Amino acid sequence: MNADTTGHHVGPHVVVAGGGIAGLAAAHRLAVAGHRVTLLEAGPRLGGKLLAGEIAGAPVDLGAESLLARRPEAVALARAVGLGDRLQAPGTTTASVWSRGELVPMPKGHVMGVPGDAHAVEGLLSAEGVRQVGLDAELPPTEIGDDIAIGAYVAARMGHEVVDRLVEPLLGGVYAGDAYRISMKAAVPALFEAARTRPTLTAAVRAVQRAGAAVPADAAGAATGLGGSVFLGVDGGVGTLPGAVADAIRAAGGEILTDAPVTGLRRAGATGWQVVGGDRVLTADAVVLATPAGPAAALLAPHAPAASAELDAIAYASMALVTLAFRRTDMPAPTGPGLSALPGSGFLVPPVDGHTIKASTFSSQKWQWVADRAPDLFVLRTSVGRHGEEEQVHREDADLVAASLKDLGAATGLTARPVATTVTRWTGGLPQYPVGHLARVARVREAVAALPGVRVAGAAYDGVGVPACIASAHRAADEIIATSKRTDPGAGHSL
Repeated sequence: MNADTTGHHVGPHVVVAGGGIAGLAAAHRLAVAGHRVTLLEAGPRLGGKLLAGEIAGAPVDLGAESLLARRPEAVALARAVGLGDRLQAPGTTTASVWSRGELVPMPKGHVMGVPGDAHAVEGLLSAEGVRQVGLDAELPPTEIGDDIAIGAYVAARMGHEVVDRLVEPLLGGVYAGDAYRISMKAAVPALFEAARTRPTLTAAVRAVQRAGAAVPADAAGAATGLGGSVFLGVDGGVGTLPGAVADAIRAAGGEILTDAPVTGLRRAGATGWQVVGGDRVLTADAVVLATPAGPAAALLAPHAPAASAELDAIAYASMALVTLAFRRTDMPAPTGPGLSALPGSGFLVPPVDGHTIKASTFSSQKWQWVADRAPDLFVLRTSVGRHGEEEQVHREDADLVAASLKDLGAATGLTARPVATTVTRWTGGLPQYPVGHLARVARVREAVAALPGVRVAGAAYDGVGVPACIASAHRAADEIIATSKRTDPGAGHSL
């Protein structure tokens, strides 16, 4: 680590704009590598869409609640900052689809809702829908090209019903978007590549399953979960990860400032930068822009107008999470010995059925730490909002709670009144990945690379999941580290 005899860093100074998990991961990577790091967060707290909270005394996640464990980045970061012993597999991985008024067990043997066998969707799809899935085997190969919308492609080969009843609700849970517009190359890359070389979509699904990549958009890496679990949570909430990373950054000598929006980026000499953050102007040898696309576009406009225009074109969806706590004694009676009236970890909702909620998670059944810390409560949450449905997210809290209770009652028979509720809005929280998104990201990175010492990271680039955001942060940090090794480090300072 580069430090003088007093322990202060004398290496390159890097300013990180944005204190979400991507900015924190980039700052951590840089600080551990010996760089002097200053992280600037516009708001009063760190973590972005990772937020730990409380309801009726029970700890809960009010944002992202799980980490994809088949990618190594998030689990490795959690372990690196001291949370390894708190990683926890879900108590149950079974889920349902609330379709045509009934809770139907989630089909097995699919890749992001695309089945590898028509029989897998029996019970969820109509007889005609099952027949349409089976017709895929009789169709000639489809020319995919450089990219294609996953919903349109699957519908053309297997019918619209499987898209509307299975692919759409699964993708909606990840992107809050429209399956008929979402890029297959960006959202399900393993399936996209397999489909380009297999004669049928069914064969492509089976190839992905054989390769062990039958997981959502972030399919990559070896299984690193506990007991082979695809997803992991953190005891106390995934929302505790940002604080642990921030503590590790400070321990490595980094500085973190909140309520310090980055409002300006100016050249300082041949390779340096001046960053206007809050009421300070920082001189930096390098800058990581780990903000949403809009703020990054504004900062880059004077220096990389092409990248700015591309970033400005990225649309975002808003969503709301409605968390509800019930007395366990008020919950519906179990349907049999050892069973719950509310099955599994929750259910997804096809938009085609016209309900308000798009999913519900039974937190007290999915995460043992929730049940252990609030044994007298049953905590669950619903999600509301898809791209183009901004009006849903901006309804009054009481309206969102009432709509959630109405849908929960219709889906599960739940009639109890909650003892506590909380609504968390994520306005403009999820970037959309339409056809051509990855090509746009490549153009952005190419334009930004022409700026010495500037890199971008976050959910707008390589995936919206926590591991993908961390991977983009590590990519940005590693490129800065590699560049600093080839040049004489400056002595960035605060003016």
